[in-house]
Amino acid sequence: MKFKNLLVALCGVAMGLASSISSAQFANGADVGWVSQQESSGYSFYNSSGVKTDPFVLLKNLSINSIRLRVWVNPSGGWNNGADVLYKAKRAAAQGQRIMIDFHYSDTWADPGHQAKPAAWASHTLAQLNNDVYSHTQGILSYLKTNGINVEWVQVGNEINSGMMFPEGSTNNFGNLAGLINSGYNATKAVYPNAKVILHLANGYDNAVFRWFFDGVKAKGAKWDVIGMSHYPPASDWVNYNNKISANMYDMVSRYSKPIMVTEVGMDWTQAATSKSMIADLLTKTKALGSNGLGVFYWEPQAYPGWQGYTFGALDASGKFTIAMDPF
Repeated sequence: MKFKNLLVALCGVAMGLASSISSAQFANGADVGWVSQQESSGYSFYNSSGVKTDPFVLLKNLSINSIRLRVWVNPSGGWNNGADVLYKAKRAAAQGQRIMIDFHYSDTWADPGHQAKPAAWASHTLAQLNNDVYSHTQGILSYLKTNGINVEWVQVGNEINSGMMFPEGSTNNFGNLAGLINSGYNATKAVYPNAKVILHLANGYDNAVFRWFFDGVKAKGAKWDVIGMSHYPPASDWVNYNNKISANMYDMVSRYSKPIMVTEVGMDWTQAATSKSMIADLLTKTKALGSNGLGVFYWEPQAYPGWQGYTFGALDASGKFTIAMDPF
């Protein structure tokens, strides 16, 4: 009887360990690309007791185990260049947080309506642009690796619904775009062979756009490991939008046999209770994919209300995180 009880106890320990391992594998994430710029501008962050605290520690205490950092090529002021990214990556690594690098292949923001080539690449031919993408990707990742950073995920482009590096890399020519994607993919694997390459689109609820895009690049031989989605549902209709992104997730897994990651999510900071419900539901829906649901990343939760005109952070005006972050 004692032996049986011991077996039961051991099984319980094993199940608990397996559960914790499974939980650790799911990426509870935050994109914090602004954090160093905010701190440089005099902003600080506080725990629930009002004690000034390192934001990476605050996020770790909220169970954020993964950090996403964007890279710009030659940015104004230096924010999000290689040195700035390394500074933030070291702080994340010090907290044991996993790291995603998001290449915009621009000197500034890249999204569906803005995919400007870096100024230094402006006059380059398509062949030169492919070399640029490879060299930039390989260079930044090698710099991080040389400085002791392990990168688990790499985004080749940011919200590339309409392509990247216009006009050559627009979706008007999926062949050109696939070539540029593969330049980034190959450079990533050359430095971090086990890193997962993500292709990331905005509007994760829009199944028609996702099918059109991934059918298009797949037909031209593009390589990727993970499908990334942005998700910013309206507070008044988030249930409908969460159902749509969930359906799209299942379709993407079935259609392309690739796992899913929500690499951006957010809602206005004044809607913290609604955001909490939305994120809790999104986490449940993503985890329901099992091994094909890799994680969810809140976009700039540490952004003070109105910082750079942005109001979708998860920080109140006193520098404390709202309940929107509780589901993680």
